[in-house]
Amino acid sequence: MTYGRSGSTLLTGVLNTIPGYLLRGENRDALHHLFLFHQTVMAEKRRVGHDRQADPTHPYFGIGGYPPRRALVRIRRLVLDTVLRPEPGTRVTGFKEIRWYHPDLEEYVAWLREVFPGARFVLNTREHADVLKSRWWAKGDHTQNLQDIEARLLVLVESLGDAAYHVHYDDYVADPTVLRGLFTWLGEEFDESAVTATMAVRHSI
Repeated sequence: MTYGRSGSTLLTGVLNTIPGYLLRGENRDALHHLFLFHQTVMAEKRRVGHDRQADPTHPYFGIGGYPPRRALVRIRRLVLDTVLRPEPGTRVTGFKEIRWYHPDLEEYVAWLREVFPGARFVLNTREHADVLKSRWWAKGDHTQNLQDIEARLLVLVESLGDAAYHVHYDDYVADPTVLRGLFTWLGEEFDESAVTATMAVRHSI
């Protein structure tokens, strides 16, 4: 959970050094579209009501029968089978994404936790001056935008309690052992040599 040019690809690589971990890269916020699909159908189901839509002459005939619990199970299966694709031996899977700026952020994350019970979120931040130097942010003055995005993510992570953990790029690049706390939170051993070797390899483009 982060924003563009925060060093999140490097952090993903570090987490993938853990045996049994398979974290995918960005999917251009594809899961948010699934969230909007689910929210749209649920809103129409509530608006129309079950009694009225039961009539086959009603324009929303059948919408009240949308099964939310079954839908969440099928969405979970869809994401696992097509986006995450865990391999034999995978214990933990997930993805990194930089598009956490939608107005419905809190509702979206709550929905993700319904789809994936027990999901955990790692927030990765970086010194804003360095982030804004990148070509990704080059057009226009995005200083306030970046500050707003990060502030909202920090509040969200605080609200998630033990389901979220915050790391700062500048801290762990200066001292990789800073990540020991993240590994402890995950319940995993910290392999300093594997982490250091991974951090020596250039990530992203």
